[in-house]
Amino acid sequence: MFDGNHFPAHYTATRFLSSDPSLTLQDLFFNITNKSFVLDYFLGVEEGEDKVTITLSIMNSEGGVNDGRCRFGSSDSLLPGLIDDVALNCLARVNRSDFASLSSINTRFNKLIKSGGLNRCRKQLGIVEHWVYMVCDPRGWEAFDPVRNRWMTLPKIPCDECFNHADKESLAVDCELLVFGRELLEFAIWKYSLILRSWVKCQGMNRPRCLFGSSSLGSIAIVAGGSDKIGNVLQSAELYDSSSGTWEMLPGMHTPRRLCTGFFMDDKFYVIGGMLNATVPLTCGEEFNLQTRKWRIIEDMYPLANRAAQAPPLVAVVNNQLYAIEHLTNMVKKYDKVKNTWDVLGRLPVRADLANGWGLAFKASGEELLVVGGQRSPEGEGIVLNSWCPKSGVKNGTLDWKILGVKEHVGVFVYNCAVMGC
Repeated sequence: MFDGNHFPAHYTATRFLSSDPSLTLQDLFFNITNKSFVLDYFLGVEEGEDKVTITLSIMNSEGGVNDGRCRFGSSDSLLPGLIDDVALNCLARVNRSDFASLSSINTRFNKLIKSGGLNRCRKQLGIVEHWVYMVCDPRGWEAFDPVRNRWMTLPKIPCDECFNHADKESLAVDCELLVFGRELLEFAIWKYSLILRSWVKCQGMNRPRCLFGSSSLGSIAIVAGGSDKIGNVLQSAELYDSSSGTWEMLPGMHTPRRLCTGFFMDDKFYVIGGMLNATVPLTCGEEFNLQTRKWRIIEDMYPLANRAAQAPPLVAVVNNQLYAIEHLTNMVKKYDKVKNTWDVLGRLPVRADLANGWGLAFKASGEELLVVGGQRSPEGEGIVLNSWCPKSGVKNGTLDWKILGVKEHVGVFVYNCAVMGC
């Protein structure tokens, strides 16, 4: 099968889980190390009841299949027979949903994944997968992998019953999912780590709050406005650093607001919409410059004023372009930065007016807009994920929505939703 130095260009290795966990090159991978070749490979992992199958294809620098020559690396490398840099480049191509299977192969893979080393390598290579995390019934959080069309249930949050049943807000920051809620006596934040696949309690904000605007950019997030636990409307803002797990106070906004929405665009943080108090809606927006650390008011940035019963503005940013859903008309609009106006693009694939915008999610997922909403049919209720790529344009006043995924038998109300790209 192998002569020790030559391997086929397309190789499938199957390791039975009951066998010796120590892997050799022949068990798993092969590689070309002379300088005339570069790695350009597809790596797939398929888990069965008693085995893990790994498939790898390597191409040469001219786009053709390699000639099969292999030079062994150090015997104490991450993968025996491969230098560690090459091994990491191979493993970085594994789909995120296969990390659990990969970590079960041997202790070195397990340590690599849980230390965050594999994720850091993926970042350096620019490998990003966008997963959707959401809650649509009392069973808790679920994750959806659109590449594999696979749903996964997250572990239960080890919180008290008060937090479990309270209203919550969520935010994805780097490889963490933050869930904000209220315990019996105070606000609390729970953090799910994609790397460790577990929940831990997160450090609280300097000014704990709810009903705030928030968004993330890389490893940081900003929250602004909201209400404290006795109902005061806040104008303060804070920055969360996922690398340290800490909160830092930022300069306050010009105007207090609650039930507002935050987003990043052109590397600046914005807050729009919301209520000044129980009866006064806000149409102005505010822009925060991370370099100067100053806020700027933008008058009439969001003229679709909130009513007290309406959800905060549903917005998403794709390629530094801002899009929003108009609740009452079920239309998607695009913001014109130069004119400070909104242009109508087309209709939503689901209705947003039935519950004043509540129970619906509107998110950016890479270069696509994602609408997550309920749907009733003769077969029952479920949640449908629809996507549209703005690059495809508007055709005859219609947006070409595509169904990305369906979650059946879970009701029609989306309580929380976040998209994590890593």
